[in-house]
Parts: sequence; C-alpha cells; structure tokens
Amino acid sequence: MSEVTAVPLRPITKGSLTKLWLGIAAVVVIGIGAAYVGTSKQVAMAMTPTEFLDKNRGGDVVETPSGLQYEVLREGHGPKVTANDIALIEYEGRLANGDVFDSSARHGGPQPMPLQGMIPGWTEGLQQMNAGSKYRFWMKPELGFGPVGVPGKIPGDALVIFDVTIHEILPPQGFGMGGGGAMPPGHGGM
Repeated sequence: MSEVTAVPLRPITKGSLTKLWLGIAAVVVIGIGAAYVGTSKQVAMAMTPTEFLDKNRGGDVVETPSGLQYEVLREGHGPKVTANDIALIEYEGRLANGDVFDSSARHGGPQPMPLQGMIPGWTEGLQQMNAGSKYRFWMKPELGFGPVGVPGKIPGDALVIFDVTIHEILPPQGFGMGGGGAMPPGHGGM
C-alpha cells in the first residue's frame, strides 16, 4: 500500500479572500462584455432597416423627409455643397453590423466625387454639408443600394452607414466625370 503524505495548507492571509472574489467578478464582467460584443453584430443585422432607424432616431440624429438620418460629427465653415458640385471627400461605408465594405483609404485617400448620379442618400446627405464638415449618414435601402445591393459586398435591402468628411469643393472641369452614373468607388460606378 502507498503512504499518503499530508501537506499542510497555509492559511489565507487577511484580504486575500476579497481579492479572490474581485478577480472572479472581473472575469465574469469581462465574459459578459465579450458575449455582448460578439452578439451585438448579429442583433444589428437581425433588425430590419426600419427597426434600426427607429431605434437610432433622436438625440443628435436628424432625419430628413426622405428618411435619411445624419449626425454632425464636426461642422465645417466652408461653402455648402450643391447637387452640381464635385467634392473631395474622405469616407468609410459600413453595414449595420459594423463591417466596412468600402473606404476612401482603400483607394489612396480622399476622392473627388460628383454628386450627380450617386446613390440618392449620398447626394442628399452631402448637400447638407459645408466644406470641412464630417457627418455620419444612415441610409435605408431605398436611399442606398436597394434590393439588389452590391454582389459580394453589400447584401440586398441593407441599411448602410457612411462617415464622410468634405475637404473641399472642386471645379467640375478636369475630372472626366461627365455627371453620369457614379457611385462611391468599388460599387460598380467610377
């Protein structure tokens, strides 16, 4: 038979039990936070665009009669953009779950964009802005990429979110855009 050697346990020092429980509580809180972050994307994508926009409404978010929602992140002081302008912009386009589908950074930085021929929410939204402004737009499918979307990038009937900064308004000549059929780069336009 084997001999069992007893090893005496040292007593827990004063305050160690409190530290143990605080550590356990911290692990639980971190776990809950990770679970929330992991599921928040799925919850956002499970909502219809109408539900998402209803929840988004209020506070600093402004809604136009067409249903475009926007928030002013930084107000500029330059001239206001018109429907016939070409604006030098920086942008990032995301789905409701936060996945980025396009950005000007992927195309080398700020891009010249004509307002004519763009998706309706883009044309309407940019006309709210002055040069130097940064806005966030939430576009329902009718103002964005519609029931078809952009195959491989944007699902049909998707709510899209754009963060847009207008650096300056450019003269229309010299960009070869001719005012026809342009969309943000990577979406079948330019």
